[in-house]
Amino acid sequence: MIAAEALYKSYRRDGVPIPVLTGASLTVGPGEFVAIMGASGSGKTTLLNLLGFLDLPDAGTYRFEGRDLSAAGDDALAAVRNRRIGFVFQQFHLLDRISAVENVMLPLLYAEEDVTDGAGRAVRALDAVGLAHRRSHRATELSGGEQQRVAIARALVNDPALILADEPTGNLDEQSGAEVLDIFGRLRDGGKSIVLVTHDRAVARRADRILRLERGAIVPGSAE
Repeated sequence: MIAAEALYKSYRRDGVPIPVLTGASLTVGPGEFVAIMGASGSGKTTLLNLLGFLDLPDAGTYRFEGRDLSAAGDDALAAVRNRRIGFVFQQFHLLDRISAVENVMLPLLYAEEDVTDGAGRAVRALDAVGLAHRRSHRATELSGGEQQRVAIARALVNDPALILADEPTGNLDEQSGAEVLDIFGRLRDGGKSIVLVTHDRAVARRADRILRLERGAIVPGSAE
């Protein structure tokens, strides 16, 4: 599914380059659930942003579904993000004034093709996370766990091949976090690839493999 080799990324602060990734390499197969652990500031979120084409590396190669998209333009990358990758974050990023089903439909507004059954697709995505019965409720009427499940449904509505999750249980209680991880397990069983960033070893243990990121690179032999 994805193969990243020697990814480097730095940012400038007061004109001084600050290295964040220093040669990170990893592979994730189809239908594989991989967790990435590391201390705060180790580069976990930066790596996830590169894998999701939210940012571009300074150096290194990244092949997604067998294609090297390093020379692709912004429009092509945006299409890949929208159609092939789903994002789940620690913050739910739902719009409070619209219903759950309308929140789930938002990615369809940016789809290149005409969407004739947007509401139906959104309801099916909500059903996949056990929330079809809450479709008409606004975000403010949902619990934190339910809001995160709506966010997962939004990530699923375009039927992506890859799910990228950044601390998705970080704002949830233990039971809600377990429900979210159960959903990820079912998605993996259904053939989707998942890369999850977490600092919580109990969360990471739900994955097929655990990789550790230290000082901007995957530690050799860190897979568990």
